[in-house]
Amino acid sequence: MSTQETRLTAGDTELTIAQGNGCRIAGLRVGGTELLRQGERYGCFPMVPWCGRTAYGKFRNGPTPHQLPIDWPPHAIHGTGRNTAWRTARADKSEAAFTYDLAEPWPYPGRVTQTFELTEDSLTLAMGIETYGDSFPAQAGWHPWFRRNLGGEGSEDVRLDFTAGWQEERGDDHLPTGRRIEPGPGPWDDCFGMPDGVDVTLTWPGALELKIASRAEWVVIYDEQAEAVCVEPQSGPPNGLNTTPLLVTPIEPLEIATTWSWRRL
Repeated sequence: MSTQETRLTAGDTELTIAQGNGCRIAGLRVGGTELLRQGERYGCFPMVPWCGRTAYGKFRNGPTPHQLPIDWPPHAIHGTGRNTAWRTARADKSEAAFTYDLAEPWPYPGRVTQTFELTEDSLTLAMGIETYGDSFPAQAGWHPWFRRNLGGEGSEDVRLDFTAGWQEERGDDHLPTGRRIEPGPGPWDDCFGMPDGVDVTLTWPGALELKIASRAEWVVIYDEQAEAVCVEPQSGPPNGLNTTPLLVTPIEPLEIATTWSWRRL
């Protein structure tokens, strides 16, 4: 795996992008404090061209069936973008853009572009999927691993605050059943619907408050791990290639964006 990285800065905020490792955010440091769990499979990676689990790796494009590799048995998980090197399209002090071409095992040719825009108190991420030929269903989103505890004397674990319109009932196979239920208490590995857009606040008491916003209407919350908490804005629910497909067409790409904004406490 390539170790090529790009570093963006704005004031005392530093963003490290590992374009050779799935174009993931390898680090986000605010005032010297790292917010993301470290490690080659952590940070924050793009989920594209699907998000979460696709049931048994199977999906259809109209009448045409497709089989994806089973990399999280018995399902296919999180797309192919996190497992490939991306090319640098442009990069300056506080902004950058990267691309990769869709290829096997994804059955349709196309291009994915991911952009980063950093300020002293915010990060805006955007992703777009274009087709080089036929229309196809797709999804896109992000999977950040925020540190549960930022460390330091007297530091407290992060607190999550959000109000969802509904929770997708999760079956024993970890896929949404199609039934919408009242949001329940954590811990979660669950998808929530936010019809007015994703709006989730993470607060590390006495240290930092970070808000995740997106026009997207879906977010997966995963906080079952001791070291990290994940807040994943995405264009559709898990298994969405089958249940709520969004088509990438020659005249209409799939586009999604999210902004993280923070303030010191």
